[in-house]
Amino acid sequence: MNTAPLRLAVIVGSTREGRFGPTVADWFVREARTHTGFEVDVIDLADAGIPNTLSGEPTPEVAAVTPRLATADAFVVITPEYNHSYPASLKAAIDWHFPQWQAKPVAFVSYGGVSGGLRAVEHLRQVFAELHAVTVRDTVSFHMAWERFDKDGEPLDAAVVNGAAKRMLDQLVWWGRALRQARDEVPYTA
Repeated sequence: MNTAPLRLAVIVGSTREGRFGPTVADWFVREARTHTGFEVDVIDLADAGIPNTLSGEPTPEVAAVTPRLATADAFVVITPEYNHSYPASLKAAIDWHFPQWQAKPVAFVSYGGVSGGLRAVEHLRQVFAELHAVTVRDTVSFHMAWERFDKDGEPLDAAVVNGAAKRMLDQLVWWGRALRQARDEVPYTA
């Protein structure tokens, strides 16, 4: 089995002005980079400029993200919950691509109010199943997220959330290696 580090694309899904996503993403990326199983690439959709409409040919912004998704062995989607679901910017980024997601594992870090973004994650699980991706069971969620981090962007319950992130990343390594080996042996065709 190929035990080389997996190429992990961390996708920051919110693009709203004043968003809390960078706080969550900065914490998570630090955790992912301390895990020995990954090489981390951060794709912040606020910087990517992917259009929300799916008409015509892919724009240069879409074309710039496509190879980064294609070379990834695994994904972590960091998403808020907006109106009981996930942001339009994230849906557009997902929908502009199809083969890039196939036969790869996806994990989630969510944040929001009382539900901690878990309703967004449940919707995303259905979308990624349709794209032939595998979602890992464990997630990390921040309920009332803005109350869960200190002024320096560190989680107040670091031992708990760092442990949850490690468990999720360990699952992602298992699935990522298994699916990478399967894709290497038999190319996936949908």
